[in-house]
Amino acid sequence: MEGRGEACEEEEEEEEEEEEGEEGVRITPQLLKASTGEFALESILLLRLRGRGIAHLGCLGDCANLEWLDLSGNAIAQLGPLAALKSLAVLNLSRNRVASLEPLGSCRNLQSLNVAGNRVSSLQQLRCLTGLRRLESLRLRDPLARLANPLCAVPAYRAALADMFPGLKAIDGERVSGRGSELYQLCRDLDTSLGRGGGAGGAGTEPPGAAQPWVEAGFWEPRPPRRSSIMEEAYKQFGEVLQECRELSRRADDTIAQAERALGGRPDPNSYVF
Repeated sequence: MEGRGEACEEEEEEEEEEEEGEEGVRITPQLLKASTGEFALESILLLRLRGRGIAHLGCLGDCANLEWLDLSGNAIAQLGPLAALKSLAVLNLSRNRVASLEPLGSCRNLQSLNVAGNRVSSLQQLRCLTGLRRLESLRLRDPLARLANPLCAVPAYRAALADMFPGLKAIDGERVSGRGSELYQLCRDLDTSLGRGGGAGGAGTEPPGAAQPWVEAGFWEPRPPRRSSIMEEAYKQFGEVLQECRELSRRADDTIAQAERALGGRPDPNSYVF
């Protein structure tokens, strides 16, 4: 009897999951057009569908040029249509029901991914993202919103993520590379060195030698801004247009001066005597 009861409970749970999968809002062309005001799905670049009760992504894959997408606070479990979004750069899937991120492995331009508050339970489920060379920010946990994944309960999971994704600059909103992290590491090294030098009463410690700089010369100097070839060409064209405007202004001044001289040489009609 107990075995039958457990089997019945499992069947009921499966039926409930199926019902949950069938329920919920499906993304349709009408919903997308009403949300963005665009007539063509290919014209949609930015899409925010937060907290709309969405369970099925439907035709979302037809938004071929989509770059920024917010689907947070829904009931999404399957991400299949997202595999077609080759231009997608920013994706927010927080507070959903996602366990498999496999379709996101095709989003080669993805730079920022937020999956806090989902069902990711192992590092293996994230290996499908290791081919995303542009991925810089990955969030599995959001303490302010009290969102996390089962994986976040694993000790040192952030260090494992840093090893798996060496190109990441931020994990869970905290920087792991760049100038900010270099300063943090510098402070840690300084604290460690001070801790070693602080013996009881200073006994047995050697006098400090000559002070050495903490960082290389020029570390704190602002870096010169980098200009892309597009910006250089824009500056060049702007300069040429400005030069043409100055030339036109000079010609206009000469023409006005000539007209004034011509008008000044005419006799005054009132000077004639009849």
